[in-house]
Amino acid sequence: MCAAPAIDSGGGGVSPEESEQSLDLSTYAHRQLIGYLGLLLPVLLYGLAGVRGTAELPAWKLLDSVSAYYYSGAVAVFVGVLFGLGFFLLTYQGYSDSRADRRLGRFAALCAFAIAIFPTGSAPDHIPRPEWWGGAAGSIHYIAAALLFTSFAVFSLWLFRRTDVPEGEPLPPDKRFGNRVYAVCGTVIIACILWAGASRIRPHPIFWPETIALWAFALSWLVKGRAHHTLASAARRVKATVQRAGRSSSAS
Repeated sequence: MCAAPAIDSGGGGVSPEESEQSLDLSTYAHRQLIGYLGLLLPVLLYGLAGVRGTAELPAWKLLDSVSAYYYSGAVAVFVGVLFGLGFFLLTYQGYSDSRADRRLGRFAALCAFAIAIFPTGSAPDHIPRPEWWGGAAGSIHYIAAALLFTSFAVFSLWLFRRTDVPEGEPLPPDKRFGNRVYAVCGTVIIACILWAGASRIRPHPIFWPETIALWAFALSWLVKGRAHHTLASAARRVKATVQRAGRSSSAS
């Protein structure tokens, strides 16, 4: 984020967090939804494909890639989550003074749509490719997947780590924590891209590098969406409700 400089006049000034929030056009819930979609996608694919096993794909068989679940009983989840993720990225506004947020979000959305529309050609054994599938479709799929994960890394390593705090001044604790998480997540995503690329050359299954990259992407968006604060607040409300119920039970 590149925001207006934060002002701290000792009384009526604006804190860095308030300055950031005033320029933030995307709600925390929006970012959390994007994060949860990435977090749950591999789990939902494996679970639904396991429940909907077929003769060609026995139940609970781990496929070679996340994209290979297009050919399983979890195809609805694969396409649906990618389109959902794409629409959330398409409408992501980021910060009012940063066009890069919106442009990268729209670019990533187009990549997500392309992955869903042009399935991988690496179908599981004994499953024929669709009649309309051709070499061009496979190329579009692989290029879109690589670009999507690259855009996730750019969000984590660059856009999420930008700040309006003047250089040399200490960052707020939440921002320091977030920046460390974003740096780790972005590095993990890049490492997984290289891991998957090397695995395609040999070849080896790429389910785990794709899944780990998705989870790193999800974690960065959840932290950016302050999901940890949302969960902590929900836990406090539950605890308070239980305590009130306990006191009421004791009183009666």
